[in-house]
Amino acid sequence: QQLRQAIEECKRVILALPEHSERQKDAVVRLIHLRLKLQELKDPGEDEPNIRVILEHRFYKEKSKSVKQMCDKCSTIIWGLIQTWYTCTGCYYRCHSKCLPLVSKPCVRAKVSHQAEYQLSICPESGLDSQDYRCAECRAPVSLRGVPSEARQCDYTGLYYCSSCHWNDLAVVPARAIHNWDFEPRKVSRCSMRYLALMVSRPVLKLREINPLLFNYVEELVEIR
Repeated sequence: QQLRQAIEECKRVILALPEHSERQKDAVVRLIHLRLKLQELKDPGEDEPNIRVILEHRFYKEKSKSVKQMCDKCSTIIWGLIQTWYTCTGCYYRCHSKCLPLVSKPCVRAKVSHQAEYQLSICPESGLDSQDYRCAECRAPVSLRGVPSEARQCDYTGLYYCSSCHWNDLAVVPARAIHNWDFEPRKVSRCSMRYLALMVSRPVLKLREINPLLFNYVEELVEIR
């Protein structure tokens, strides 16, 4: 009952705050968290719970034993036959049961829900020194020389990540598409890959405002317009 009252109060706060303000965005994140907590209380518990809610991730215990997956936290194989593992239903983050307490990055679906916008500068690099020579996600030490860990650049954010947070996944980068009509997949971090995958169907790019000149060079865009 207290959770339901907190949810209703949070809704009122969101409606009262200025549209798109930082305070309103924070309130939306809190509302999501409260709703997940309420759902968690409704689900039956087990020795190894079916649902775990951590940093806005909603982890469900997987039943598949034969599929071989990689753990997003420790970057090692998940052996379904002998290991318990979970998948976040929001962003599809996968990890061992033992790795759940170590998860430090919030679910990207929450960001998509209240801040659905793209980075529209092409690979906006600011240099490793601006990151204090640490991974942009887990803050592990990184270096371009690979000592102690190789620094891998994400073409979407322009930031550098360690090999545990950047698996050289490929994705189309929106900034390259709208500025150069370039759909060549580029290497992105795991976090960026999940965000881009969740955003791909959202109609948030106003192309005629961002790059109207593109209509002069791409015949298909003229037909669509």
